[in-house]
Amino acid sequence: MMIEPIVLLITGLPCTGKTTLGRRIAQEFHWPLVSRDAIKEHLFDTLGWRDRAWSQQLGRASYTILHHLAEVFLQSQSSCILESNFKPAFDTVPFHRFRTQYQFFPIQIVCQTDGPVLFERFKQRAASGERHPGHVDHLNYQEFEHHLLNSISEPLDIGGAYLIIDTTVFERIDYPKLFHDIREKIAHRNA
Repeated sequence: MMIEPIVLLITGLPCTGKTTLGRRIAQEFHWPLVSRDAIKEHLFDTLGWRDRAWSQQLGRASYTILHHLAEVFLQSQSSCILESNFKPAFDTVPFHRFRTQYQFFPIQIVCQTDGPVLFERFKQRAASGERHPGHVDHLNYQEFEHHLLNSISEPLDIGGAYLIIDTTVFERIDYPKLFHDIREKIAHRNA
């Protein structure tokens, strides 16, 4: 009997710690991690960067590439981790299509952070110079302020299982419990 692969989706608003969480989970489970921001940054390095409109255009392209890579993993029946600010209006349809074409079990980890902490992180990250300049975050404070202060991410409606993780204080994330909870979801996927 074939064991269906796991597709672990890590989602959340910008600066909720998705990439950090993804790296820790990838290290623990030895699954490949695909980060949408990493794809976008490779596109910046290849095609250049300039303004917010260009950043948004490459953002849409990076989602398309991420969906393609997800399908590549599924075609080879390989488990993987996909990390992005998944949007129900945009990402639900492709993952529904994947579920009809391939046998896999989705587990979503939804990162949630208190709004004021989130917006402060966003400003600090933009000012730090550590993030790729193509994101032009320093030009986006006004655009992101309301969104980061007032929004929360929701899991995609694609079945499977999900966990909500409070990432307001990174040091309080209980990684052994998180790893245990993921293993529990995997163990009980057919229950």
